[in-house]
Parts: sequence; structure tokens; C-alpha cells
Amino acid sequence: MAERRPRILVVDDIDDNVFTLERRLKRFVDAEIAAAGNGRAALEALRAAPFDLVLLDVQMPEMDGMTALEQIKADMALRAIPVIMVSAVDDLETVLKCIKLGAEDYVQKPFNPDLLRARVEAALERKRLRDQEAGFLAQLQSEKGRVNDLLHSVLPRSVVSELKSSGRLVPKRHDEVAVLFCDIVGFTEYCDRNAPEAVVGGLETLVEAFEGIVERHGLEKIKTIGDAFMATAGLLRYVENPPLAAAECGLGMVAAAKAHNAGWQVRVGIHQGPVVAGVLGRKSFVFDLWGDTVNVAARAAAEAEPGTVVVTGALWPFLDQSCQGRSLGRIDLKGKGKTELVRYLGRKAEAPV
Repeated sequence: MAERRPRILVVDDIDDNVFTLERRLKRFVDAEIAAAGNGRAALEALRAAPFDLVLLDVQMPEMDGMTALEQIKADMALRAIPVIMVSAVDDLETVLKCIKLGAEDYVQKPFNPDLLRARVEAALERKRLRDQEAGFLAQLQSEKGRVNDLLHSVLPRSVVSELKSSGRLVPKRHDEVAVLFCDIVGFTEYCDRNAPEAVVGGLETLVEAFEGIVERHGLEKIKTIGDAFMATAGLLRYVENPPLAAAECGLGMVAAAKAHNAGWQVRVGIHQGPVVAGVLGRKSFVFDLWGDTVNVAARAAAEAEPGTVVVTGALWPFLDQSCQGRSLGRIDLKGKGKTELVRYLGRKAEAPV
């Protein structure tokens, strides 16, 4: 894409001086040139439209060039615009004052054409490079923001903070963590009957709904595994009662699936106990959990009836006494033997008949 033409503002109260300077500028630079008759008009013009260079006379009525220069450099929106002072005054003190106030350069009248060209071209080139640098910085910030968004979409917030501060996440053992598994009933058959766009689009909207429910109940999403959704309560942030928060979250997920236009049903399984948590990978980070608690929660979900939430019998004592459940008996969980599972029906006042 072609670069835009630079814009130069010539500020002088004498029309002949403006005309002479414009004519000289047009001989060596392809620029849009505008004029202002004093410092106040110059400030108005600079605030109204972008400029790449100001040629500013020192001695003018209403607001002189020195005052205008001071105000330009004090204005955070204007201070990056280079200013070349123009004056017939041959006074070193004036030149030094202009430079101290932030002027890019100083050109004395009558103009030496070669000197004027060299200083204008140098000022425009420096402005172009500064704009280019600012553009690169903005792009870097944008890329950084996208990376942060991506990290937060796949990793819990506290994990991202630790990775940023130390470059790694120390694996930890966490006690009394409620692990929730939720999977969609008949999802494989649904995939076979529907177009890929419909499958992925439907799954995306359901996962987004689950993420909102997880957040409202104080849980942390760990990951999705195919059509399964895994979350925890009490792992990385404080929850007063992790089992209760997970169980209520599970009911919310069941309701969200039922309301989804794909007509899906889900099964939810919950167990509480110790887990080991850490991050795998150097390029593609994956935050994951390991331990018997995770396996039991997944197998409990597999035993749940469609549209229900089941918790292990060992977890039930941690639920609030106002909750209601129905024992499903001792179920033979793969690798775990007989384990009591309880269907969670919600708080007593809200429990279905």
C-alpha cells in the first residue's frame, strides 16, 4: 500500500513569506501544504487534522511562535509532531531557547534553499520512522493481547500469571478438589448424521454456555476432550463448598444442554479428592490433572443416566444438608470396584418430584 503524502503546516503572519516558503517546499517535497497566520490558528489546525511537520515563525501577533511551540510540546496529542522554527532573528539565545522547548531545528530567513531542503527532508524522515516505530509497537501490543487472550482461553488465570512470572508452572498436589466431568449423550451418532459445520457450531455454543455456568458457580474450566467438558471446584481459587458448587454447576449444564437447539442431553459425574495439577508442553501448553479423583469422576459420568448429575457416595457428606439425592446403589466402576453413586436432585426446596 502506497504511503500517504506528508502534510506540512506553514505558520507565518506575512502572506508573502508563506507564499515563498510554499513555493520552495513544492520544489523538493511532494506534500500537502496548509497555512496558519499565527500560533493560535496553528494550534487549532493541528488539533483538527494530522500533520507531519510544522514550519513555525517566531515573531507573530496574537500568539508568537515561542508560545505556540511550548503549547505544542505540552499537548500529548501534538508533541510528536516535529517543529522547525523559522525566523529572521540571528540570535543564539533565541535558537537555544527554541531547541530547549523541543523544536526539531531552526532555519533563518532569508532561506538557503539547500539547507532548507536538508532540514525539512531530515525532519520528515525522522517523523516517518517514529510513526513506523509506533505502528510496530501497536502491532506488538495487539499481538501480545491476542496471545494473552489465547492463553486465558486454554489455561486458568492463575496458571497464566505463574507462567508469565517464572516461565514455568511447578506441578502441585491439591487436596479436596471437586472434579466434574460432563459428556454429551450420543454425540458420535450426531456427528455421523450432521454436517461438520453444524456439529462444530453447535458444540461451540454449548461449550460457551458451559463456560458461563462454570464461571457463575466459581469453578475453573480445565479442558474439553472431544465432547466431554472437565471442570474443577476448589483447585485454583477458593470456593466455600466445592462439592456443592460442582453439583449445582452440573444441574445448570444439564439445563443448558436441554435448552440447546441441537436437542442434546448430557451426563455429569462428580467426585472429590486429591489431584496433581501441572502444565505439559513447551509450545502448545496443556494444563491437566492426574490422579484417582479424576478417573472416578469420569467413570461416574459414564454411569449417569442422560440428563442427570451423579456424585459419589463418599462426596455426599460434604453437600449441604438442604440438598436432596437418590442413591443408585453400589456400581461396579472399572478399576475401582463397587462404588456408591448418588443422583443429585438439587436443594430440597427446588428438587424435582
